[in-house]
Amino acid sequence: MKHILILTLLALIITSCKEEKSTQESSDAALTAAPKVKLSLAEWSYHKALFGNEMSNLEFAAKAASLGFEGLEYVNQFFPDKATNMAYLDSMKAVADAAGVKSLLIMIDREGYLGDLDSTKRNEAVENHKKWVDAAAYLGCHSIRVNAHGEGSAEEVAAAATDGLHKICLYAAGKNINVIVENHGGYSSDGNWLSNVMKQVNLPNCGTLPDFGNFCIKREGGDMYSGKCIDEYDKYKGVEEMMPYAKALSAKAFDFDENGNEVSIDFAKMFAIAKNAGYDGYWGVEYEGENLGEEEGIIKTRDLILKVAGM
Repeated sequence: MKHILILTLLALIITSCKEEKSTQESSDAALTAAPKVKLSLAEWSYHKALFGNEMSNLEFAAKAASLGFEGLEYVNQFFPDKATNMAYLDSMKAVADAAGVKSLLIMIDREGYLGDLDSTKRNEAVENHKKWVDAAAYLGCHSIRVNAHGEGSAEEVAAAATDGLHKICLYAAGKNINVIVENHGGYSSDGNWLSNVMKQVNLPNCGTLPDFGNFCIKREGGDMYSGKCIDEYDKYKGVEEMMPYAKALSAKAFDFDENGNEVSIDFAKMFAIAKNAGYDGYWGVEYEGENLGEEEGIIKTRDLILKVAGM
């Protein structure tokens, strides 16, 4: 009888240990499977090196991968004449595949204003963007980033931008590509204005790319990008207004304090805004400061995102 009792107790202990081990393994698996912040790198972060011919567009993928990024955000200025060059696009695909990174989007500049009040120029801009939609689809991207600029009143440019975006979005839909607008100067840096344009376009593949640092509406001298800012939109309000339409996110940084925090942008606050909006896409690192080398600035921006995300 004693032998039976001892054997029974041993069986219970072994079963309990197995259950405890199974529970621990399940817990470990859950932690491993927990969602993490996905990081992509905006090619503009290396614009000095690229414009200075110290680095080429085809070297971007390997460089991003070496710094731990999973996704690539290209800028068409670094391969402006290659949108229809299939051999070159094949090379871009090959280097991205070799580096183990994913092509996510192409930022499009210098192809005309989609909010131009002149319908002929606006339609020409739409046509100019189509080749980049095709290139993005070929590379496996999900979006192209466009500019919704125009000269006129806020209401006039909004109406023109709605028309231009609607036209390019209809074309892009056939290629399974999103068309996303960044707050990138002028009216587009007004979060309320841009969110209202999104409502007017009202297409599922039309969205936004909130940029933490691009909320200057007007500068001294009237230039879009150079000169002292004299009218700046509230960056936190702007990101919050754009988040319901966000299909990408640009975590831009300019400078850091001794603790690694951005001196002009509260990244923890921005992270909370994005999280509360249910954003689960890539966090695009974009360093645009002057006090650090490009790579050092990229690394500090990357590490700040990981810190505020609790990783």
